[in-house]
Amino acid sequence: MTDNKPCSKWLVASDIDGTLNNKKRKLPERNLKAIGEFVEKGGHFTLASSRNPQSMWRHYRNLPIKTPGIVTNGAGIYDFEKREYVDFTSIGTNGINQICYLKRKFPTLDAMVVTKDMLYISGLGLWSYLYVFIDRLTHKHVININHIPKENWGKVIVNGPWWRVKKAKRVFASIPDRDFDMVDTSFVSFEILPKGVNKGSSVLKLAEILGVEKENTAAIGDYYNDKKMLMAVEVSACCGQAPKPMKAIADYVTCHCNEGAVADFLEYLENNIIK
Repeated sequence: MTDNKPCSKWLVASDIDGTLNNKKRKLPERNLKAIGEFVEKGGHFTLASSRNPQSMWRHYRNLPIKTPGIVTNGAGIYDFEKREYVDFTSIGTNGINQICYLKRKFPTLDAMVVTKDMLYISGLGLWSYLYVFIDRLTHKHVININHIPKENWGKVIVNGPWWRVKKAKRVFASIPDRDFDMVDTSFVSFEILPKGVNKGSSVLKLAEILGVEKENTAAIGDYYNDKKMLMAVEVSACCGQAPKPMKAIADYVTCHCNEGAVADFLEYLENNIIK
């Protein structure tokens, strides 16, 4: 018997900024329509972002979806319907101690610690307040990173002047046996995550929770912090404006995000992959 809802076997994950939304941080109507049609056909659609649940909710609520989202660059899977975590992985005690030790070498850099329940800004906060201001995020400011409770650290965002961030990246990456992973997010920041955790690992974990086979997973992104997600899933896509190295690893290159890249990808999947 033919499955009347073949999309029900699929999970599609999308990055937000520069992928789901256009360069003005607005959701193209074409994407909204395509996502609605995919979900009506039984498909599982979700967002995978570096944002925490509070920040991500502003985007999630505009979509006709109920699938839990990938938050904090993969550290958490969050059910926005129930307002609770389905899964959360924290940086271990040893990793947290390593981060605190290294941060003392760079007192002029900010470190934002995203925990399960709170966002902390440590340092002067000059570079971090723009981040929390844009989305009006609940946060606490402490000068010394050691004063932040050392539990449930989902990720740490290190930011500041590019020349200091560049040096910090080298120093953090060079320590032997480090108990955390790093991802390059921009020339003025990088993120620290639990060992082995990223958007890709969490998309596959969510697929398992939903009962979706790995061969029926797909994802779309636009930048290097999406690389592991695109490499983890069965079918990958990146936006037309993405860097060339990202296009090289993707199965499909969509139009520019301003033109509805997510809709482009969903149409490609339904016309060529989903049977």
